[in-house]
Amino acid sequence: MNFIKTLALTLTIITASSCQEVKKEVISEKDSEENIEPKKDKNMKVLFVLTSHDQLGDTGKKTGFWVEEFASPYYTLLDKGVDITIATPKGGAAPIDPSSDSPDAATSATERYDKDEDAQQKIAHTKVLSEMNADDFDAVFYPGGHGPLWDLSNDTDSVALIEKFNRQEKPIAFVCHAPAVLKDVKNEDGTALVKGKKVTGFSNKEEAAVGLTEVVPFLLEDMLIENGAMYSNKENWAPYALQDGHLITGQNPASSELVAEKLLEAIK
Repeated sequence: MNFIKTLALTLTIITASSCQEVKKEVISEKDSEENIEPKKDKNMKVLFVLTSHDQLGDTGKKTGFWVEEFASPYYTLLDKGVDITIATPKGGAAPIDPSSDSPDAATSATERYDKDEDAQQKIAHTKVLSEMNADDFDAVFYPGGHGPLWDLSNDTDSVALIEKFNRQEKPIAFVCHAPAVLKDVKNEDGTALVKGKKVTGFSNKEEAAVGLTEVVPFLLEDMLIENGAMYSNKENWAPYALQDGHLITGQNPASSELVAEKLLEAIK
């Protein structure tokens, strides 16, 4: 009888000890789970590249970047938490095309920009393009305006930057006259980047409508077609944007929001 009591007591002690160990393990696992930090969403980073050129050929008039083509994509991305860096070939203040800053060209995005001191300071103090590295960004976006036809279309730093984004298969986006910067951009095999790609951009008819066919250094539509692009456009001033792989293009200022939406979807 004493043997049975002793055995029962021993089994009770062992069971109690095991329960304590299991309880400790459960508590330990719970503490570990509580100490694990929740996974944070990726901080999306996009580089905006603007022109530094402010002379409209030999007309004596000013040009630069088109405000709507900057402002609409800027706020579309900014409002979704995208970290935006702005660069130009020369750095410092990016010139605004005066025609884009008139009441006739105003949109809700440009009106927001006019009241946004932070955005205006960024435009006044842009980074130097040659110091930008594609490794630091998820995508690159080029607003238009006539300025890029003169400087960014021939800028070796811009060409090298786009080619690196392309090799990394990151989104590269352009609107209105900005596809002009693709003029000398190549694929790794030496072919034109736009060859065989569906693209759009400011049309010959739109250039004629603004009276600058004989002023610009080249017609964007003609250049894209000569480089082998599958160019298309809609009627003058109609919103129109295309995406072919990670290449995104928009036809005119009215297309800037469409381009921004496609770019945002591409980097999510």
